[in-house]
Amino acid sequence: MLFLSPQEKHQWTISAQKAINEHMAPRDSDLDIRTNLRPAFRFYVGALLAAGSSEERAMEWFVTGAQEENTSLLLNAFAVSFLKRQRGRFIMPDVAFVDPAPYVHFTGVPTIKSARQNFIRQCGESLPDVAHPLRIIDVGCGDGGLLVDFLKHLLEVRKVGDIGEILLVDASPAMIELARKIVVAAFPRSVIGTIIGKIQDVARQIEGLYDVALMSLCYHHMPWEKKVRHMHELKSKADHFLVFELDANNDLPELHSPELALSVYQSYGRMIDAVFAHDAPLELANACVDRFLMTEAVSILSQPRGIRTDYHMLRTQWHLLFQETLSEDFSCWADSAAYSDDFMSFFTLHYGRQS
Repeated sequence: MLFLSPQEKHQWTISAQKAINEHMAPRDSDLDIRTNLRPAFRFYVGALLAAGSSEERAMEWFVTGAQEENTSLLLNAFAVSFLKRQRGRFIMPDVAFVDPAPYVHFTGVPTIKSARQNFIRQCGESLPDVAHPLRIIDVGCGDGGLLVDFLKHLLEVRKVGDIGEILLVDASPAMIELARKIVVAAFPRSVIGTIIGKIQDVARQIEGLYDVALMSLCYHHMPWEKKVRHMHELKSKADHFLVFELDANNDLPELHSPELALSVYQSYGRMIDAVFAHDAPLELANACVDRFLMTEAVSILSQPRGIRTDYHMLRTQWHLLFQETLSEDFSCWADSAAYSDDFMSFFTLHYGRQS
């Protein structure tokens, strides 16, 4: 993942505002921009213009950026095609997860599927043996597919002997309905409960102590300050917290900051590329991009902290979060890369209660 120096952040901000205010052409404003980051700078200015309802000018910047992109990162090109599908409007086409289909397709993309399999294997290695029937919470359960694969793996490697109780938590009623069907089919003898709502709103409804809290791509939907508050609430609900997350700098940077745009350019550029590289009907791929990934990206780039929908954090920040909230009761049992390339990473974190 690439980062900007403090001097570059300042330069990007000044150059972008000058370009916007003076109606400069894209290639007239990059004298002080690192050559390999010029497409990312085009994306930054384009996103500023698009968020300010200047979509026609934004398109010029995205098109220029697309002409300069190599095969590693293509978010300018994806932004151009997205705007065309949205009739030139830089909008959130949907509320993410209202329809499970785009997310379910995303989980089947080879890059994401492989990362999830690595997460399952890594957690299977780091968890202790559980002698009693396992009790597990799946926070932000999605369609329940990851949970089922995870539990089957624990049974296969004999970390657990039986699955006693499963609690599914998700804000999407459609996801909960789908997850319950999938989980009941896989574990018909287990006690399966559901809670519909965002974890920050429903954590107090969770009763008793669970062995494991599975947190896959779910806890990044709240900013740092809310993560801190609600992890304090969750720490008494489980003995082990298993986190699968995207390593990205999308939480603490403020709206319209260069570092936020660069992070989105890299992480969402790579995820969207993985979706389009997957052999699938174009209509389904476009739905996954527009109604899931670009919906999130538009929110991050156009809405301030506290309102936007996503706040992916850097891996180091997750450690700071757990150290601050779980204190001396827990320690890090695993920290592994589930997938990593030059611009995007998914990681596994396991914090377990001290015995």
